[in-house]
Amino acid sequence: MKPDKEGRFGERIARWMLILSGYRIIESNYRTRYGEIDIVARDGDDLVFVEVKTKSSREYGPPEESVDEHKQRKIARMALMYLTERQAGEDTACRFDVVTVDLSGILPKIRVIPNAFEAQ
Repeated sequence: MKPDKEGRFGERIARWMLILSGYRIIESNYRTRYGEIDIVARDGDDLVFVEVKTKSSREYGPPEESVDEHKQRKIARMALMYLTERQAGEDTACRFDVVTVDLSGILPKIRVIPNAFEAQ
């Protein structure tokens, strides 16, 4: 599977898993000049910015290792843009989750990591 198709496939699986976990998807692929936030969702009162990492091989480590400090800062900056653009109040409770999709086996392994990192 080509990397772009692999990523989109992983995002579909992630949305499905989040919905099954009680999240309400608000938006997918929110684009900014800095990049894109894969999923914006609600989990209870929290507004959740979700980064999805899909890998078909563990050769270069598990998917969550790809969400390094640089990527975290980038996501936090895009989240601030989202909040500003949507005129969300300063008291909006937000968090950053990561969903990993491991396609290295026969069946995908999906893991939701709530509060995966804090805004820098």
